[in-house]
Amino acid sequence: MRIVLQRVSKASVQINHKINAVMRTGLLILLGIENEDTQEDIDWLCNKIVKMRIFNDENDAMNLSLLDVNGDAIVVSQFTLHASTKKGNRPSFIKAAKPDVAVPLYEKFIEKLEETLGKPVGTGEFGADMKVELINDGPVTIIVDSKQRE
Repeated sequence: MRIVLQRVSKASVQINHKINAVMRTGLLILLGIENEDTQEDIDWLCNKIVKMRIFNDENDAMNLSLLDVNGDAIVVSQFTLHASTKKGNRPSFIKAAKPDVAVPLYEKFIEKLEETLGKPVGTGEFGADMKVELINDGPVTIIVDSKQRE
């Protein structure tokens, strides 16, 4: 699994001109799933997400976690995070899991994140054409790959 974490002061996801999720301070999480991903990847990532110290403390140093600031989260599936650009100019998405594998993992990821965070998280809709709006705070954007453990 590969994620892009964006620290936000505001974010929303719109599907078919309807707001599906909206939040204030927290993380917008773009999630890419590949065929080899397992529950172990989900567990590791969710623990990393909620404990990562990327929110500012009273001294403006990034010392606080999503849990510390009681922040919110929105998870959006994004197969394009597994794009390969080695050949030519058209990306290949061969590493991205097909829906029969990805959807159950996406749903398990959301469940685990809610459990770890201790509250519901907003979501997009797997496979939908979504409009994602955000105000990146910082900006702070971090890429994490569960296979690389970084």
